[in-house]
Amino acid sequence: MAKDRSEEIVDLMKDPKHIRNIAIAAHIDHGKTTLTDSLVAGAGMMSEQLAGTQLFTDFDKQEQERGITIFAANVSMVHDIETTDAKGVSHPETYLINLIDTPGHVDFGGDVTRAMRAVDGAVILTDAVEGVMPQTETVVRQALHERVKPILFINKVDRLIRELKLTPEQMQERFVGIITQVNRLIQKYAEKEFAEGCMVKVDDGSVAFGSGYRKWAISVPYMKKEGITFKDIIDYTTSGNDEELSRRAPLHRGLLNAVVKHLPNPADAQKYRIEKVWHGSLESEIGKSMLAMDPNGPLAIIITKVVPDPHAGLVATGRIFSGTLRKGQEVRLVSQHMTKRIQQVSIYKGPQRVQMDEISPGNIVGIVGLTDTFSGETLCDPEREIEPFEAIKHMFEPVVTKSIECKDPKDLPKLIMFLRQISREDPTLAIKINEETGEYLVSGLGELHIDAKIERPLKEKGLNVTTSPPIVIYRETVRLESPEVEGKSSNKHNRFYVKVEPMEPGLYEALADGRIEEKNVRKYLKELIPKLVEAGMDRDEAKKLYDIFNRNSLVDVTKGIQYLSETMELVTEAFERVMDNGPLCGEPCTGIKIKLTDAKLHEDAIHRGPAQVLPAVSDAIKEAVLRAKPTLLEPVQVIRIDVPEELMSNAMNQVQNRRGTVLDVKTEMGAAIVQSKLPVAEMFGFEGQLKSATGGKGFYSLVDVRFERLPEDLKTATIQKIRERKGLSKDIPQI
Repeated sequence: MAKDRSEEIVDLMKDPKHIRNIAIAAHIDHGKTTLTDSLVAGAGMMSEQLAGTQLFTDFDKQEQERGITIFAANVSMVHDIETTDAKGVSHPETYLINLIDTPGHVDFGGDVTRAMRAVDGAVILTDAVEGVMPQTETVVRQALHERVKPILFINKVDRLIRELKLTPEQMQERFVGIITQVNRLIQKYAEKEFAEGCMVKVDDGSVAFGSGYRKWAISVPYMKKEGITFKDIIDYTTSGNDEELSRRAPLHRGLLNAVVKHLPNPADAQKYRIEKVWHGSLESEIGKSMLAMDPNGPLAIIITKVVPDPHAGLVATGRIFSGTLRKGQEVRLVSQHMTKRIQQVSIYKGPQRVQMDEISPGNIVGIVGLTDTFSGETLCDPEREIEPFEAIKHMFEPVVTKSIECKDPKDLPKLIMFLRQISREDPTLAIKINEETGEYLVSGLGELHIDAKIERPLKEKGLNVTTSPPIVIYRETVRLESPEVEGKSSNKHNRFYVKVEPMEPGLYEALADGRIEEKNVRKYLKELIPKLVEAGMDRDEAKKLYDIFNRNSLVDVTKGIQYLSETMELVTEAFERVMDNGPLCGEPCTGIKIKLTDAKLHEDAIHRGPAQVLPAVSDAIKEAVLRAKPTLLEPVQVIRIDVPEELMSNAMNQVQNRRGTVLDVKTEMGAAIVQSKLPVAEMFGFEGQLKSATGGKGFYSLVDVRFERLPEDLKTATIQKIRERKGLSKDIPQI
């Protein structure tokens, strides 16, 4: 019977020691939403008979039809736990669990990244049969990047017994293998000072195992306490007595007890998370308030999700780090320099929102009234504007693009409004207008990402649009150092001298990995210099770094140029414009270092305005790039293919027929794991061909996306094709 415990939730929200903000994260189809169902049922919020089939947090129509989670979904639940005091007396304790069920498909990984900003702990789920998969590695990496502490739940253990018929010893061996792999990932991706504290261990109960569908979970401490053995688990499962096992080791108790014991409460987590997610002064009033999670302090909230609601308009989800958010309160949207009034504040129960009068710090809140907000926005008090939170950046870049055009010009305003809205909801979708053709270019993490978030909703809105076949976005870069190039302003009063060379490989990798962030370089240069030097940049040049944009750097190596400080903002704008639209074919540039070596400027500011400076600097940079052996980089996906051993050669043929390379092959229990890399340009239709070649038994997962040099024999034809598509002259610029 479903229970309403809203009054308890109101009290618990004000008690940070009894709050846990957690995400459920895993590879696709490892059982996150089914597990969430069983936890919700255990909390008395839905019928236990429906758990595992209702899919409480997959309430969107698309999710139900496709059978996958597309949108991160929130649910707040109450969990009771028995604690024992120093005298051995047992006492009941109640906790508020704010849970986010995240997508497992790689195309919707941006939702996972945003969810990790809102939580302090994560339950990393693995399938006991499939083990650690590529997306498992990605979600561990996403969690650790945000200093979110993980615990491990090994799901679908009943499959080991029913399908693989493993003995207790073999099961334990399997678990040890999975735990070892997860701990290796933690060592690989955690910051050194946090790695040891994030490791998962069998003995202390930070590893649990069970079955989300069968509603049982267990850990080694629980087994010792309740006298349950692996043999008992096998006996219950083989005899079909899952209900008895679920009664002796209920899932919600086994897993949520581990959450309460091993994952931090928000008050403790904010002490070490704030410096990672916010770069203002910790000694300031707001810095101290966030560290102390002061309910009476200045307001500080980051928006992690924005969704349209047919009744309430736009609903924003945010994490409150400081201050108390009240219904009717005015808040400042820092990035957009505007003040808005909050209409409603609420907590989430899956598809429902429960309205509250006020919500304390350390909680995840639903907000109505912020019509202009977006994922990643910072909210504060109107009279006390604060440094914005660090931007939420997904680790993979959009690599697939489609152009969208309205069949009826009258629909254009509706299309523009929709695209603006969707880019606020999902910042991993990049939307750009092609000025020459009037097309709207939408870039996403994959074909499914664009289909689910753009094409399908447009059809449902009745907008008649045409979409192009998928387009691949390349990157322009250079291979050599250019000579010094002069750029003259049209009035001949200003001259700029630039050189171009490849960026230091170590710095490029540090930017790609997020170890060095593309933030306001001049403001944070002092703290950036040691990181830049460690990444391979010369110390003297590091001190003169002026801007980093799209993994390109602008270095001012001039000496004593009069009026240059007043002009550098325009120089930076010109640099960023060229890096956004390279000279070869208008593709974004990457891995390029631009050095401003000298300048001659008119003493009167009116003669060195934007109309003079921007074209002069842009032309000089473009010419220097063309003199530095320019080339194209193409996006390449590193993938893992799982296929029966006897069909391995069929899968490998599919890779090699598409300019792909097989990197590694392993066999395990009759299955082959083929690690390969393929150009994204050759990936369209790959999944269908792989299924066809392997009789539906082969599937692939994305491991990584990187950019590699396009083969020289394809370069000219590719550049001409891109220029033609963009309406540019077919003649490739030559020096």
